[in-house]
Amino acid sequence: MPQEEEVYQEPWQGFERTFSNGTRETRYMAEVIYGKRRRKQYWLLTTNPQTLPDNSTSFLLVAAPAIKLKEIGDHYGFRTWIEYGLKQSKDALGWADFRVTDYKQIERWWEIVMSTFTMVSLFADAFNRECPLSHQVFAQHPWWDSQQEWKNLLNNLRLIVEPWVSFNRLKRWLEVFEIPVLIQGFFQLIEQMQQFYCPVIHELLLRRLLFNSA
Repeated sequence: MPQEEEVYQEPWQGFERTFSNGTRETRYMAEVIYGKRRRKQYWLLTTNPQTLPDNSTSFLLVAAPAIKLKEIGDHYGFRTWIEYGLKQSKDALGWADFRVTDYKQIERWWEIVMSTFTMVSLFADAFNRECPLSHQVFAQHPWWDSQQEWKNLLNNLRLIVEPWVSFNRLKRWLEVFEIPVLIQGFFQLIEQMQQFYCPVIHELLLRRLLFNSA
């Protein structure tokens, strides 16, 4: 900022913070101006403008001039739930388990994670019409989870791919100790898992194969 300009704060304004369950609570916001108002705006949001409690006071940058003044507080309120959801997804998928610095490793890891995230998300309620989740045979597995939350679907998809993963873990040993009956049994079990079919995922995988071969 030029030396002749000053930082000043506009008066506090009350607004109604609307939560996901429909309840409302009065919050307060005030614009902080550095010299003169520019495209990027700075705001203080708090539950108490007198004490500014640390756990409920935020300082944020708004770079969307089209946003309405009364919408700033509510829009920013989504941030907590977005971060919470991403944290749960990261922990469930294993994002937090590895830390890599090589670009190619990062790229491959993100591709694996995002593919998994997409696959699980396609089994959410919005896609249930196209993805038949009510396979009674699969639901007989003692670890099958009949609930429809994201982590429940992840649990079930892990069960579906378990035979294929287990076979690949044992594959090298089966090359040392040939047990045709065991190998054939794995093939039959994996073939049964193929019956858990979803047209949406099948199409995405097909596109992915075509993209890789291009």
